[in-house]
Amino acid sequence: MGAYFIRRFLLIIPTFIGVTMIAFFITRMVPGGPLDRAIMQFRMGAAMEGGADIAGAGGGQIPEAALQELKRAFDLDKPWYAAYALWLGKLARLDLGNSYQYREPVAGLVADRLPVSMYFGLLGFTLAYLICIPLGIVKALKHGSRFDFVSSAIVFVGYSIPGWAMGALLLVLFAGGQFYAWFPLGGFRSSAYDDLPAMVRQWEDIDQVSDEFGTFQWDQMSLRSRVIDQVHHTVLPVFCYMLGSFASLTVLMKNSLMENLGKDFVRTAFAKGLSPRRVVYLHTLRNSLIPIATGLGHALGVLMAGSYLIEYVFNIDGIGYLGYTAIVGRDYTVVMGILSINILLLLVGNIFSDMLYAMIDPRIRFE
Repeated sequence: MGAYFIRRFLLIIPTFIGVTMIAFFITRMVPGGPLDRAIMQFRMGAAMEGGADIAGAGGGQIPEAALQELKRAFDLDKPWYAAYALWLGKLARLDLGNSYQYREPVAGLVADRLPVSMYFGLLGFTLAYLICIPLGIVKALKHGSRFDFVSSAIVFVGYSIPGWAMGALLLVLFAGGQFYAWFPLGGFRSSAYDDLPAMVRQWEDIDQVSDEFGTFQWDQMSLRSRVIDQVHHTVLPVFCYMLGSFASLTVLMKNSLMENLGKDFVRTAFAKGLSPRRVVYLHTLRNSLIPIATGLGHALGVLMAGSYLIEYVFNIDGIGYLGYTAIVGRDYTVVMGILSINILLLLVGNIFSDMLYAMIDPRIRFE
């Protein structure tokens, strides 16, 4: 089985090259790239400086020398496969290039926004498992009941709504002031998050209150204010993050448990006089968790779990929002940087899932 996983790891290289090559080719063929945007900015600047007469007389045309220099700067003076080879060589040296839009290294842009996306990704991933596993168990034990029917209807209705669309609806209902204003309109934290401890101390009689509460109580109040602020900005986005995997995990848990409840060893356990609770939670549940546990291998993808449209709707400055602005702004260096990291994590996560599957279920042997 070790040889199988060695081959799987070796296959990462051609798979990664194939996917990134296709993506790189598409970015070179799509109009409106960085060169077109630079030419447009030059012409707009020439029109504003020289006036309409100069622009109309062709004064807004970029000089040929400058055009060639721009092409060299964006590696557009070479065939796409030669430019891809250069990009791949830089990537092998862990150089993701510089952003056309932000004028900063892509690696720095990703590193600055990675903690934000990891926060929502890990929280949504954990809550989805903590909620879906018990819900699937209850649905399996109460199969065909009113609870099973109503919960299935709610789960699948939620699954049919895209996360970004649900986010826009939740903002209108609970953050826009149309009905309730329980949550903020967006953002990762309030703009005054760092100043909250100082704001808490702004009392009318600060000396008297300080003597009464003491330093420890002040720290508790400051921490509580920050926690409340973070929770207010977390509830709606995390709900939208969970929406996509909620139905699949719940149904997978239910079907897996129901399948194992019909096995011969379960009937034997009941025939021996074991209690239903002991049979379900001690014997059946362990085998039913195998398909769920193998999904933990995809937890590596949580490192880059930023959803493009969800982060855009909630104005969260994470990996997803960075990718969205890069696509809209034709910042293909950022697009390729984020894409390459996502592909690598996805490929490694798939192999890790197979490893977990083999470790949890000793009957599995990969050859």
